[in-house]
Amino acid sequence: MKKENSKLKKWKALSREMVFEKYGRKIEKVIFRLPNGKETDFYLKAEKSPVCILALTKKKQVILVKQYRPGPDRNLLELPGGGIEKDEQPISAARRELLEETGYSGKIRLVTKCYDCAYSTINRYCFVATDCERVTEQSLEETEFAEVKIMGLNGFRRLLRSGKMTDVEVGYLGLDYLDLL
Repeated sequence: MKKENSKLKKWKALSREMVFEKYGRKIEKVIFRLPNGKETDFYLKAEKSPVCILALTKKKQVILVKQYRPGPDRNLLELPGGGIEKDEQPISAARRELLEETGYSGKIRLVTKCYDCAYSTINRYCFVATDCERVTEQSLEETEFAEVKIMGLNGFRRLLRSGKMTDVEVGYLGLDYLDLL
């Protein structure tokens, strides 16, 4: 990759203050000095980096989790994923989350890491899991209520294009990585 020759300067963070923290969610107020010398505040999601997995059965069907999401106020079909525990490697977290949320296990590979959004410190680990088989029942946390759903590739591509799910980028990155776009 060529080095970018740009006149844009990195902003200087002058102060940071955690203004909200609950259920693993954090909002941080950061005051920046902009390149023009002015100071302004931004509110950033300051959370740990999660894992997300595009998981496929041996028949190349996508393993999804249907669960209620309070932001959109509806049940969504989502890719399995979640947080990385202390002293846990991302690939171990991906294996654990896939197994807990779906009961499936497979060959897991890291695709890449990607940003959540421009106002977040999250750098999501994107994985694919292939040749998945169901090996156990779900093992959900106390606050998780989810159903496993299996979907063909064409239906999954339509779901991605609809924008009616989270982690759309992980779906596309995984399909591209597996040459299934």
